[in-house]
Amino acid sequence: MKLPIIKQLTQFIEENDQDYVVEAIEVLEALTEVSSLKDEELDVIGELISNMYGAIEVDKLVKEGTPKKEALNSFMQRVLGSIDK
Repeated sequence: MKLPIIKQLTQFIEENDQDYVVEAIEVLEALTEVSSLKDEELDVIGELISNMYGAIEVDKLVKEGTPKKEALNSFMQRVLGSIDK
């Protein structure tokens, strides 16, 4: 996951609607079913999906009242914490 991408996607959600990101996730998930995709291509799609889910989570935190910067940092700390385990 990349914080600048999650930050950009969170901004997109604020300006537009979360539904656009959810629908993009659905399209990307459908693409993963293509049998001719290489591992590298699947990795890129997976990274995009992860960042989109991250942005949705950050948006949820912001809507619950967490300041945006704090929500981004909190989310990334949870991600890094789960990787360390």
